Amino acid sequence: MLNRIYAIVKKEFRQIRRDPRTLLLIFIFPVFLLVLFGYALNFDVKNIKVAVYDEDKSKDSRDFINMLSSSDNFDIVAYLKNKNEINTYLDEKLAQCVIVFPADMSERIYSGDKVKIQFLVDGVDGNTATIIMNYMNAATGFYSQRISQVYFAKFGTNAFIPINMQPAFWYNPDLNTTKFLIPGLLSMILILTAVILTCLSIVKEKEHGSMEQIKVSPVGSLELIIGKTIPYTIVALMIAAFTLLLSNLVFGVQIKGSFAGLFFSTLIFLIAALSIGIFISTIANSQQVAFQIASLATLLPTFMLSGFIFPIESMPLALQILTNITPAKFYIVILRNIMIKGTGIETYWTQMLALIAFGVIFLGIATLRTKMAKAE
Repeated sequence: MLNRIYAIVKKEFRQIRRDPRTLLLIFIFPVFLLVLFGYALNFDVKNIKVAVYDEDKSKDSRDFINMLSSSDNFDIVAYLKNKNEINTYLDEKLAQCVIVFPADMSERIYSGDKVKIQFLVDGVDGNTATIIMNYMNAATGFYSQRISQVYFAKFGTNAFIPINMQPAFWYNPDLNTTKFLIPGLLSMILILTAVILTCLSIVKEKEHGSMEQIKVSPVGSLELIIGKTIPYTIVALMIAAFTLLLSNLVFGVQIKGSFAGLFFSTLIFLIAALSIGIFISTIANSQQVAFQIASLATLLPTFMLSGFIFPIESMPLALQILTNITPAKFYIVILRNIMIKGTGIETYWTQMLALIAFGVIFLGIATLRTKMAKAE
């Protein structure tokens, strides 16, 4: 049995080596996706374009503007001369936010009255608008606190803040979106590579007629599947290591948890993904059909339903149940626990069991279908 499996593995490695274009694509594809998602798909909002309409023209309004411009989050792009320019700057996207200081701002501050500063935000992109508003609220709160301290000091009284919020962000203190996306990106790269390469390899045997020779050979169905799986498992593990190394060099993403846990969970995920590829190869008779089915079965579910970008908890209940169709959902949870949180297996053992179940079910179905095809 071992000799027969070894012969199939050796044959697969020879075929991989004879196709340098595939090898080149295998290692260029992760680089392309990593750069694309790492830089283009980013939820961090910086360099917000801010226009100012200052009716007060006082030291206080200038201090507020200087405080904003000293931050990397804001760029003061224009000082408007009249209210008519506000619509122009927002309509033509010359500014994402316009700040309107009232004419009596300074006077009301020092008379102890409340001041209302107007923030007009471009709300076309709801996510960006919410982040801009949060930034502005934080900046306004900080400036208001500073004014309160000056005001109370003027009367010889210390400022009293009943509740002082001190937020602390665990695991990702910089709130870096890239660190959140890299685990999902790695899972998408691996499942695409593993499923597509495996199913195309087996379907190619059908197209070239060599599958008929395998059917009459002593090679069993399980031996054939194992022999086809091992080479692409090794290739996928190399891709995973290459992607992790690249993400560390380019984006500074580090693995905080166990390398052994990362290796074994990746191995189990790859077996689950390869089993899906083998199953697809049993129902497709051409490489074109196999590629289309593999792409449809991996790309959309991984991108939309795995929690890669969209939180599963925010989806309707029916979609939350549907997310269980992709093993990437469970692997992403494992990766985020290991890479970002640095936790142990006690936080993701249920996900490991789900991946094992995926592999057992699809390998079992694929083995039965292969036996049936061989019997025919």
